Amino acid sequence: MRFFKSTAALVTACLFLLCLLTLAACGGGIGGSGATPQGTMRVSVTDAPACGYDEVNVTITTIRVHQNTSAVDNDAGWSEITLATPRRIDLLTLTNGALVELGQTLLPAGKYTQLRLVLAENTSAAPFANSVIPTGGAETALTTPSGSQTGIKINLDADVPADKIADVVLDFDACKSVVKRGASGKYNLKPVISATTALSDAGLRVIGYVAPSIAVASTSVSLQSAGVIVKATVPDADGRFVLYPVPVGTYDLVITSAGHVPTVLTGVPVTTSSFTTLNGAALPINPPVAITLPVLGTVTPPTATVRALTTLTGGPTIETAWAPVDGTTGAFGFALPIEAPVKASYAAGVAPVFTADAAVAGKYTLEANSAGSLLTRAIDVTAAVPVISFLFP
Repeated sequence: MRFFKSTAALVTACLFLLCLLTLAACGGGIGGSGATPQGTMRVSVTDAPACGYDEVNVTITTIRVHQNTSAVDNDAGWSEITLATPRRIDLLTLTNGALVELGQTLLPAGKYTQLRLVLAENTSAAPFANSVIPTGGAETALTTPSGSQTGIKINLDADVPADKIADVVLDFDACKSVVKRGASGKYNLKPVISATTALSDAGLRVIGYVAPSIAVASTSVSLQSAGVIVKATVPDADGRFVLYPVPVGTYDLVITSAGHVPTVLTGVPVTTSSFTTLNGAALPINPPVAITLPVLGTVTPPTATVRALTTLTGGPTIETAWAPVDGTTGAFGFALPIEAPVKASYAAGVAPVFTADAAVAGKYTLEANSAGSLLTRAIDVTAAVPVISFLFP
């Protein structure tokens, strides 16, 4: 049988077969391009409560992301979102789920593990790019040692699927990020920022109400896991609070307010499918009034942080208070309730009934953290507490 009528026809057929084999070897196909799959990353910013400030302003110019946690500034592989106009944001306006979108970029699909937030540099001109207004004080520049050069490094765990948008929200804790420098009148920005991915309009949020009498800036509502704050906010003027975005999981809701005992609601679920509504305005959470005792101390080096923890009977352990540390002297201070915290368990559609955990009344553990090294001190504020000193080697 003759398959080809001429040598030319045989050559043409061989070339066609060679072409098909070449396309297959390159991972393409008829009609395929073999290009690297692309996805989109969209970045927004929100804020946790701030303490003692009327404004905390930062000016963002660029966001850089990389798939290698160890990548340095000049390595290849960075993708960037450059804002057309640097964005000056008062972080204290971004509570109760409010977000500001910073921008988006097309980038190779895959997992991204590092984000750099690049801030504008302060100049002598007002308003400052990065500044703080202490309550009752004047606007003061924030010193940002690395934010305007290589950028503020943030750990990231973001999967960017091909042909889809991955949302990343930066949760900027203004209270813990501003450090006073002694009596100099100056402030440092020591950024405390976390990143949450995969937003969902259907869920990832917890909604509830506190009593209007504690709907003030000094009240904090947080979701915690093993004593670590995952998301926090302040209630609005009506007592309503919204915690968003929150990763899927089960948390302890902790309410702290000056002159009131810590209030804990355990087992609060967060899902992607629906909001978690704790209560309505008619049945707000109203923590009992408390007497507080001052606890003062110093920590060396002054770059360390200090917080107060309470371990409830049968669990959990919660962060009860966080103390700002003076960036020059290392001085810190708390006002901790003497009375027992109150606790209840979450039940869908049922108003919580809180009971006092008398066994732990006035008992706290102070925890100092310096670059991941921890020092702790157990205290009991039912009696006067001596000045405490933490000294890291």
